[in-house]
Amino acid sequence: MRVLLLLATIVAGLVATVATPGAQPAIAVGDWPNHGGDPGSTKYAPLDQITAANVGGLAIAWRRPGVDPAVTAAHRDLVVPTNYRSTPLKADGLLFATNAIGLAEAFDPATGRTVWAQAVEADDLGGAGGARNVAYWTGASGARVFNARGRHLYALDARTGRPADGFGVAGRIDLMAGLGDKVTSFRWSAPGPLVVRDVVVIGGQGWTDSGTQVDIPPGDVRAFDVRTGALRWTFHVVPRPGDPGIESWENRSWRETGNAKAWSLMSADEELGLVYLPLSSAANEWYGGQRPGANLFSDSLVCLDAATGAMKWHYQTVHHDLWDYDNPTAPVLADITVGGRRIKAVVQVTKQAFTFVFDRVTGAPVWPIEERPVPKSAVPGEWTSPTQPFPTKPAPFDRQGLTDDDLIDFTPELKDEARAIAKQWTIGPMFTPPTLEGTGPADKKGTLYLPGWVGGANWGGAAFDPETSTLYVPSVTFPWLGALIKGPGRFTYTQTRKRLDREPGPGPRGLPITKPPYGRITAIDLNSGDHRWMAPNGDGPRDHPALKALNLPPLGQPGRAAPLVTKTLLFVTEGSAAGLSIPPGGGGPRMRAFDKRTGAVVAEIPLPAGATGAPMTYLHEGRQYIVVAVADESHPPELVALATPR
Repeated sequence: MRVLLLLATIVAGLVATVATPGAQPAIAVGDWPNHGGDPGSTKYAPLDQITAANVGGLAIAWRRPGVDPAVTAAHRDLVVPTNYRSTPLKADGLLFATNAIGLAEAFDPATGRTVWAQAVEADDLGGAGGARNVAYWTGASGARVFNARGRHLYALDARTGRPADGFGVAGRIDLMAGLGDKVTSFRWSAPGPLVVRDVVVIGGQGWTDSGTQVDIPPGDVRAFDVRTGALRWTFHVVPRPGDPGIESWENRSWRETGNAKAWSLMSADEELGLVYLPLSSAANEWYGGQRPGANLFSDSLVCLDAATGAMKWHYQTVHHDLWDYDNPTAPVLADITVGGRRIKAVVQVTKQAFTFVFDRVTGAPVWPIEERPVPKSAVPGEWTSPTQPFPTKPAPFDRQGLTDDDLIDFTPELKDEARAIAKQWTIGPMFTPPTLEGTGPADKKGTLYLPGWVGGANWGGAAFDPETSTLYVPSVTFPWLGALIKGPGRFTYTQTRKRLDREPGPGPRGLPITKPPYGRITAIDLNSGDHRWMAPNGDGPRDHPALKALNLPPLGQPGRAAPLVTKTLLFVTEGSAAGLSIPPGGGGPRMRAFDKRTGAVVAEIPLPAGATGAPMTYLHEGRQYIVVAVADESHPPELVALATPR
C-alpha cells in the first residue's frame, strides 16, 4: 500500500507541473507567476478548459476595484488614475498585482477578495501610478513579492504582505541611492521588477529639477540581491569611459544626455542565467544633434549575465533614433527549428513592425539583417545614421512608410482629400527624418511618418505558441507627426507639442489617412520566418458616415492591444482610450477569441470597459479564469475575471 501511495504522489507531482518553453524551470499547471506567464514572456498557458465550443459563454466571475475599498474609504481625496496597466500573477494559491496607485495586493483567485494589501504611509498614496506587475520569488526562507513604486523597491512576505525581514531597511531600498546629487526623483513608465535566480532586476529613470529632457541622466539598469537588497550590479545604458560602445557617442557626447532606460518589460532565461533588456531611445527622442553617432546602447536588445551584469551580446535595432522607435515590448524566448537546426531564440518585435530573431545564447541573427541606406536629415546640426537595420525575415507585420498608394481610397473623393492633406506634410519611406515646422502658408508642417511612435507593436507585445512555433503580434497603423521647432539651450530643436492622438485627423473627415487595417494581428511561423495569416482586430470606422453605405468588412481597431495564447485559442484585447496616446477612435470594450490556425474570430467577449492591461489566465479549483484590467475615461479601473458558467 505504501508503494502505491508513493507512486500516486509521484504521478500527481508530474501532472501538476509543466516545463515552460525554452527549458525554463517548471511552473505548476494553472499558475501564472510572471507578467508574461513565464520568464521568457511567451504569454502562453497550456490550459484547454476554455475552448471554441464554450468561449462564447464566458461571463464575469468576479470584479475587483483598481484600489482596495478600504484604502479609498480612508483617503476620500485620493485620485485614482484610469490608465491601469497591471497584470496579476498567480502563484502558491494566490493572485498578486499592483493596484491603480501602485500598491501591491494579494487576493483570492476564486472571488477576487482581498487577502492583504501593501501598507504605505498616507503621504505616499498619491501620484505614483501603478506598475504593470509585481515579481514573485520563493526560496528556502519563504516566498516574497517585489514591488517598485515611486523611489523605492519593496520586498513583501507573500503570505502576509508585511515587509520582508532582512531586505534593505524595513523591507525596502531607495532606488535614488547612488544616482548623484542632481537627481531629485525617480520615475519610470511602469515596468515591474524581474526576478532572475537570486537577483531582482529593475529599470527606471532618475530625474532632475528641470522637468525636461535637458540633463536627464542615463536610465541605468540595476540588480539587487533578493534576500538582502544589496546592489549586485549596474549596467550603464549610456557607456562611460572604459565601457564598450563609448565610441558610438561622437565628440564625447555621452556626457551630454541620457535616457535609454528599460521602460518596458524585461525577460530572462532562468536555465542559462541570462536577462534580456529592451532599451529605449536617447534624449531627446526627435532631435539628436547634440549626440552624434549611433548612440549605443539606446534602442538595443542587450543580453546580460544575471549574476554579474556582464554583457554577453547586444544588437541595436535603430541607430541614432529620431522617431522614438524604442524597443517597447518584452523579448520573447522561443525554441524554434530553422533549417533542421534547433535554436534557443529570442524575439524582439518593434514599433517599426520588424521581428528581430536572434540566437539567445550568442546573439547571432537567425536570418540575415541588412544595413540599408535611409534618408538624411536636413535639420541644421542634426546627425543622421546613413543606414538602418532591416531583417530579411520575417517580413514586416505592418505598414512601413507613406506613399500615395498607402492613402485611404474607399471612394475617389476620400482619396483626393487624403492627397490634399498629405501634400501639407513631408512623407516618404520609413526612417524619413523629422523636419522643421514651416511658418509660411506654403511650407510643410513637418514629417508624417509611419509607423508612428505608438507602433507597429507596443508594450502589449507578442505571444508565442510552443506547439506550433507561431508568434502572434498585435499592431496598429497610425502615422505620427515629426515636426521640430527652435528650442533653447543645447537642445537646439525640440518636438512640437501638437498631439495627433488628441486632435481630429489627420485623415479626411476625421478618418485615418491610410488604408486599413488600423489594428491587426499577424501570425508568424518562427520555424520558416513566413507569415501564416493576418486578421483585422475590431470593426474600426466602418460605420463612419462616409463609409457606412459601403458595407465594409472589419477595418481593425487602433489601440494598445495585448495577446494571450492557450492550448485552444488566441485571445486579443482592443485596448482602451484611457491608455497613453491612443489614436482617435482607438480601443474598445471587447476581447476576441481567434482560431489560432486561421485567424477567424471565434467569439467576441464584452468587457465593462476597454482593456488597459494585458490579460492572463490561470486554473483554480478546477476552473479556468481569464483576468484583465479595464478602465476608460468614464469607467473606474478594475480587474475583471472571466470564466465559463459553473
